[in-house]
Amino acid sequence: MNNIELWQSVLAQMQFHISQANFATWFQNTEIISKENEKIIISVPNAFSKEWLSNKYNKLILKILHSVDESIKDLEFVIKPQPTKSSNTKNAPEAEKADDGQLKFEEFKINKDTNLNPRYTFDNFVVGSFNELAHAAALAVADNPGFNYNPLFIYGGTGLGKTHLMQAIGNKIANEADLKKKKVKYISSEKLVAGIVSAIRTNSMEAFKASLAPIDVLILDDIQFIAGKTKSQEEFFHVFNSLYEKNKQIILSSDRPPNAIPELEDRLRSRFEGGMIADVSLPDYETRLVILKTKLQEKGAELPEEILDYIALNVKKNIRELEGALNKILVCHKLNQPLNIESVKKMLSGFVFSPFDVANYKKIIETVAKFYNLEEKNLFDPTRKKEIVRPRQVAMFLLRKELKYSFPAIARKFGGKDHTTAIYAYKKILQENEENSKLTDELNLIKQRIYSG
Repeated sequence: MNNIELWQSVLAQMQFHISQANFATWFQNTEIISKENEKIIISVPNAFSKEWLSNKYNKLILKILHSVDESIKDLEFVIKPQPTKSSNTKNAPEAEKADDGQLKFEEFKINKDTNLNPRYTFDNFVVGSFNELAHAAALAVADNPGFNYNPLFIYGGTGLGKTHLMQAIGNKIANEADLKKKKVKYISSEKLVAGIVSAIRTNSMEAFKASLAPIDVLILDDIQFIAGKTKSQEEFFHVFNSLYEKNKQIILSSDRPPNAIPELEDRLRSRFEGGMIADVSLPDYETRLVILKTKLQEKGAELPEEILDYIALNVKKNIRELEGALNKILVCHKLNQPLNIESVKKMLSGFVFSPFDVANYKKIIETVAKFYNLEEKNLFDPTRKKEIVRPRQVAMFLLRKELKYSFPAIARKFGGKDHTTAIYAYKKILQENEENSKLTDELNLIKQRIYSG
């Protein structure tokens, strides 16, 4: 496997570990430029990308590299500025030769004015019972931005199509003749916060706000990322109000509804809840099969029906996992690996859904703690603080409900508490789940995370 093929394999797997927005933002114009002994050298386009990839994705990239080639034990990022247009033209034949036979990553085809990916449209968005409300709301917003459902807040688990739907709105507005004059901008919340932090450091906040003022349609992905960042929330609140008061459309996505985002200021939560809130959940088998066929059609590729059927039946975590599985098969096929059900089973061994593999004690504790913005050890603190007691009761409930732990076993896990404490926690959450829709949403989102591996 040469460097191009190796990096293609890494990119194919990275796509289902991170959001499409972050994939397109941080992995565009990256490549492996050398392999020295046990070390991989990866080129990046600028210092910002180098810092972000080194701090945020170093371990994950290394883990994937090592899974592909066990001899790789270290990696390094180096800055390699992108060539100018003239040098691009000069080296076009070489570039075409290098690209020949590679899997194309459509996430990299970004419109520089809007930050939108043109492949995300309503035409190739698969609608099912799991997302029909969000789809209907998105269409209404695209037809009359700023007046129908403002803001539009779409939430759901990782990889379920939120980014696709949001960008489809932006693309429809940007391409429709009577709406073409509207300025559309898609930004990931990580990039927004980074921009705010940079503006604060350089005393250029007014200039930063001024750069957002002309926007008619602001699309923000993963808004939960702003939680806990007091100054960023304060500045975004002013940006939000300024746009909203001028009937500018605001579209937001999150992995949970506004009332379940911890450390989100009440005034922002109130703004987020002031428009339309719609959720997307997990697709069923029939929808997964349609999604696979749609993705294949986009890529101009074909696979036998029995292989598509196997993927749809067994890869149940989310839509991004489906596409990740499809990408892996297409990459392996391009590398001339045999393609049959047995080989596909081996290729997708890490994708196949098994509740018994995914849901375990460690996963439940880790997911509950992360959902409520706590450290895992906090769940075991001998305290009666509400912000600790409630998550602890949820964890006890899930251990009983999902793993069928006995109450004495649950009590032992939580420091030898009397088993009546575990019984009380289970009954309390069970009863509240029937009466409190907010808790029901939280439990569903936590379970989605647990079973998404």
